[in-house]
Amino acid sequence: MTLEDLKYFWGNHIKIQIDDKDLDYVKAKEIAKDKATELAQDPMLLSWYSGKTGDYFPKLECGTWDKPVWIIFAESRGADIAVNINDGEYIFLYLSL
Repeated sequence: MTLEDLKYFWGNHIKIQIDDKDLDYVKAKEIAKDKATELAQDPMLLSWYSGKTGDYFPKLECGTWDKPVWIIFAESRGADIAVNINDGEYIFLYLSL
């Protein structure tokens, strides 16, 4: 996954820099949710990616695509908010509700 994969995401892009060497998924998820809540009353997390570990959700494998499946999954369900923490250390895709 590269940040280039998010280049064509049509929704709102929120970039956050966090100076915390102990930043983990749980902290990053809280920060992302707080930021997404500034744009939507109750944003629904659809997918995420960790640049630290290469892990992502959902774990779907089906065919060959031009971008990561976790982005395709979220876009196909209407994701309209991308919260990008520390230039890809963590990325969360939300649907505004």
